[in-house]
Amino acid sequence: MELISIEGIVVSTLKYGENSKILNILTRDKGIIGVISKGCLREKSKLRVASGLYTYAVFYVNYKKDGKLSTLTGADVVDYFINIRSNLEKLGYLGYLVDLAKNVYKQYSDVGVYDTLISAIMKIENGFNPKVITNILEIKYLDYLGVGLNLDGCVECGVTNIATISLKKGGYVCARHLTGERVYEPGILKMFKAYYYVDIDKISELKLKEKLVDEIDEFLGTYYKEYTGLYLKSKSFMNL
Repeated sequence: MELISIEGIVVSTLKYGENSKILNILTRDKGIIGVISKGCLREKSKLRVASGLYTYAVFYVNYKKDGKLSTLTGADVVDYFINIRSNLEKLGYLGYLVDLAKNVYKQYSDVGVYDTLISAIMKIENGFNPKVITNILEIKYLDYLGVGLNLDGCVECGVTNIATISLKKGGYVCARHLTGERVYEPGILKMFKAYYYVDIDKISELKLKEKLVDEIDEFLGTYYKEYTGLYLKSKSFMNL
């Protein structure tokens, strides 16, 4: 056992005994770890706030390897996401984002999964459109799930003069290779690529037409259902 400090976000909690919890924390450096937070349900416990669901903090942990439960000794809370918690719609998005990240990480343990999640949550906390931010994260996560969209050119021939994006083919297609796909407006097609390549941390404003946002969201929702194998209950709690 060693005492470590580690950045992470609480992704699930389970009551343990009368006054304690078991926390699952998605961390930046060690993936998902299980931690006992002893006595955190007591009103005056110093661990009370840090042991709440979706708390983002630097946790101080007596760490045990090989998947054994570690013990939480303290924490410095980075953000409790007050703005998100005060809005039911945004809270629904937060629950979905965390659930999605947790499941993606189980399939592909890369630090990028964690970093993208935290960046997305911080943008929503700071007032950015939660649907747009969620869709940006969803597009980026597709690569980790092994079903990334081909957005560099036609999936069939590689030409960059594309006509639409295909659910069945998993990316852009040119006019010559259309096979009955829905044809989207050029502005919508450009945004798929913009979503994929944008650095979430550097987003300073989002001024997108509602129709464009909804079209992309609908496409991604269908694509996730058909090709990722993820069926997350948290998706149904999003107020779309």
